[in-house]
Amino acid sequence: MIELTDIAKTYRMGNVEICALCGVSLRVGPGELIAVMGPSGSGKSTLMNVIGCLDRPTAGSYRFEGREISDLTDDELAAVRNIKIGFVFQSFNLLPRFSALKNVEVPLIYSGVSGRMRRERAVPVLEKVGLGDRMHHKPSELSGGQQQRVAIARALVNNPPLLLADEPTGNLDSRSGEEILDIITDLNKQGVTIMIVTHDRDVAARCKRIINLKDGRIVSDQVTA
Repeated sequence: MIELTDIAKTYRMGNVEICALCGVSLRVGPGELIAVMGPSGSGKSTLMNVIGCLDRPTAGSYRFEGREISDLTDDELAAVRNIKIGFVFQSFNLLPRFSALKNVEVPLIYSGVSGRMRRERAVPVLEKVGLGDRMHHKPSELSGGQQQRVAIARALVNNPPLLLADEPTGNLDSRSGEEILDIITDLNKQGVTIMIVTHDRDVAARCKRIINLKDGRIVSDQVTA
């Protein structure tokens, strides 16, 4: 599914060039459940941004489902992000004035799906994450764990083959965090490829493969199960 070859990403700050990723090569197959770990500044978020087509690498090759990402136009990249990749963030990133249902419908709006069809697709996904009775509540009326469930439902509504999660349990209490991890691992059992950026070793322990980054390079890549 994912093939990175000698990926580099550099940023310039004044006269200083910073290498966020320095020759990263990585392959991810369909159905994997991977934790990406490393200290702050190691390149974890940059790697996820490149894989998620949110940022283009400075050098190297990135092929997603056999397509060379550098060959795609901005519109084609936007379509890949919307249809092929689901994103879950630590801060939930929900629209405060929208209900849970409307938040989940947002990717479908960008896909041009009609109103009735959006509802027909969004409701079952909210039910899947256990929020069938809370879909008309706004984020301020939901707990942190429930907001993250909405975020997961939004990420899944287009049935993407890849889910990228950046510290998905970071703002949650331990019980809510475990519930979110249960949802994520169940999704993986259903065939969704999942990559999780995390500092939490308990989260990483739920994954089948752990990749460690340091100073923009992969220092270990271990299959755990």
